Amino acid sequence: MDIQNTIKQTVTENPVVLFMKGSAQFPQCGFSGRAVQILKACGVDKFVTVDVLADPEIRQGIKDYSSWPTIPQLYVNGEFVGGSDIMYEMYQSGELQTLLKPAGSDA
Repeated sequence: MDIQNTIKQTVTENPVVLFMKGSAQFPQCGFSGRAVQILKACGVDKFVTVDVLADPEIRQGIKDYSSWPTIPQLYVNGEFVGGSDIMYEMYQSGELQTLLKPAGSDA
């Protein structure tokens, strides 16, 4: 399976997916750490993380898949939401909590 199909399968089979640097337990950049904290603040305790540092093909492939140049990238129910800045703005407005509610959040 090519990398685009692998990415598509990951984002469509899991309600909440965060492509990030590192893991939820050990983020490897501040933006990825911030994204994890925002998800937790929204009450999302079950989400899939993909460490882009572990695979250069995925690191480039996710940028191509979303046409978005930066990591982290959040997907909810198969749809690209954005990076940590967009997540933070949506969290501040309450929009992210609303979006995540049907995806398994208790928010």
